[in-house]
Amino acid sequence: MPTLSERDHAVLWHPYTQMQTAPLPIAITRGEGSWLVAEDGTRYLDAISSWWVNLHGHAHPHIAARVSEQLRTLEHVLFAGFTHPTAVELAEQLLEILPENQARAFYSDNGSTAVEVALKMVLQYFHNLGQPTRRTFICFKNSYHGDTFGAMAVSSRGAFTEPFWPLLFDVKFIDVPVPGREAEVLAQLDALLQNPEVAGFIFEPLVLGTAGMVMYEPVILSEMLHRCQAAGVLCIADEVMTGFGRTGPLFASSLLTAQPDLMCFSKGLTGGTLAMGLTTCAAPVYEAFLSDDKMRALFHGHSYTANPVACAAALASLELTRAEECTEQRRRIAAAHAAFRAEIEGQPGIRAVRHRGTILAVEYDPGEGTSYFSRLRDAFYQLALDHHVVLRPLGNVVYLLPPYCTTDAEMALLYTVLRQMREVVLDFVPAPNLPHILHD
Repeated sequence: MPTLSERDHAVLWHPYTQMQTAPLPIAITRGEGSWLVAEDGTRYLDAISSWWVNLHGHAHPHIAARVSEQLRTLEHVLFAGFTHPTAVELAEQLLEILPENQARAFYSDNGSTAVEVALKMVLQYFHNLGQPTRRTFICFKNSYHGDTFGAMAVSSRGAFTEPFWPLLFDVKFIDVPVPGREAEVLAQLDALLQNPEVAGFIFEPLVLGTAGMVMYEPVILSEMLHRCQAAGVLCIADEVMTGFGRTGPLFASSLLTAQPDLMCFSKGLTGGTLAMGLTTCAAPVYEAFLSDDKMRALFHGHSYTANPVACAAALASLELTRAEECTEQRRRIAAAHAAFRAEIEGQPGIRAVRHRGTILAVEYDPGEGTSYFSRLRDAFYQLALDHHVVLRPLGNVVYLLPPYCTTDAEMALLYTVLRQMREVVLDFVPAPNLPHILHD
């Protein structure tokens, strides 16, 4: 009988994968805590929360119980003209803990669609106000906001999006205000804000994920938001990755002295249990759509908008996230990351180490730049698998973003793998450069 991996290979098409040359996928049949269990019984430590979605561990009993209960009550109902308890309760609880200016919640299906909704809200906001020429967005270089067309347009141009470049609307890119470049980036922003056609500024707050976990400080982002809003430009915080405690507080935007006008969520929203997206906005954005004229309404929706089962999973996950036990778990992981950073930073083979909250990124130095597609990246990936650890290196950058339940012993295994990667780098002979790309 063929294995599950062989059956998969005969019928499926996987994301970000060259199907002709890729090895058979690893067949995972169950999960428990921070571990994934393969068909052959091999256990893999999930160091990246299965693409940053899992907060509390796989097959968490509390979330599973709430999902099971909801399935026996109401599995779905259309959300145009109808509502249901879990959608209302989730929006109420989220708006209670989000920055205080957030007033309304709009449900969608994933991170990309949460961004699409925000972009459409901004553009139609100005259209409804009689300013249809305001349709330009400011974005960070090397940013990533999703794979649907609007989300691709406000993301950095790279090899992953090259076939679609002619179809993407034009945006204005500025550098990331990493420490030491703040004044330069503010000057870039100020120059763009002179353009009366600028409508929005979209950003990953404090951490650019697929850029290699590039980090910058709350003070400079707050100043950028103040300047945008003074110019009438709406600000979108893409918290798809950073939301629900990844950077320390529940939301990265909580560290800012300015509040974004719109916010986007997915990934950890349901604790990694079910697909769901959410876009929130400040009252003035919502009010621009209120009218006796039906054509001023927001014409956007999804068949599974506010799915009751996904909302139930999100409520259960949020309950766990707000508990003191989870807060302590995040503190423990952050402290372990800080200690490891102090140990490895500055060693031969290490270009930089970045850390914020439960996110740690080690940028290895092979002697010259490497691409996402490099042999070094593949060597890192295989080394991790050999140690039964799931990592997804971004070129020469390897990051940890584990579930909050990951134990000290499990964290020690992850750091052991990162130390061995340094040995790989010291022996690495770079090949000729390929096109540089860090998108995952």
